[in-house]
Amino acid sequence: MNHALLVIDAQQELIEGKDGEEAVWKKDHLIQNINEAVEKALKEEHFIVFIRDLDVAEGKGKGFDIHQAIKVPAASRIYDKKATNSFYGTPLLDVLKENKIGHLVIMGCKTEHCIDSAVRTATVNGFDVTLVEDGHSTSSTKVLPAEQIIEHHNQILHGHYNVDHFSVVRKAKDDLFEPPHDMYRQQG
Repeated sequence: MNHALLVIDAQQELIEGKDGEEAVWKKDHLIQNINEAVEKALKEEHFIVFIRDLDVAEGKGKGFDIHQAIKVPAASRIYDKKATNSFYGTPLLDVLKENKIGHLVIMGCKTEHCIDSAVRTATVNGFDVTLVEDGHSTSSTKVLPAEQIIEHHNQILHGHYNVDHFSVVRKAKDDLFEPPHDMYRQQG
């Protein structure tokens, strides 16, 4: 099985906040974990994709760019999206299938929007998913603090399945590109 690292909306303005908006929770830890996963993916020669949201910074300038502290390898694919879902209106699904990817490691922002929809859409489209527990983040809302939103999604997306494919949640320090999905399938 081929693996891919999918980093969603890890953009400068989204991570740092703008015009008084708060930054995402534990932004420095998030950036560090993304960089470590990118390094591991590079070393092991896995496919790397970055997705950028055109709604961030009106789709232009420094705020729209992938965060300046994140290392973006030259061989990475970068796609822009107009919707919350990274698969909608982008070549992502076709590119992953063309490269025979079977397992996605997902990281980025924001947890309750683009991360959640990517995990769910990936499982429906035939991919096993590893969501990095400490590799996605968001900002607090009027209803919940960011930490609770992240914890909630880590809990509900661990074991989320669509019959044949499902997601597991693992820490950044784990061997993310050695998916345990088959072990779980055999227990069922």
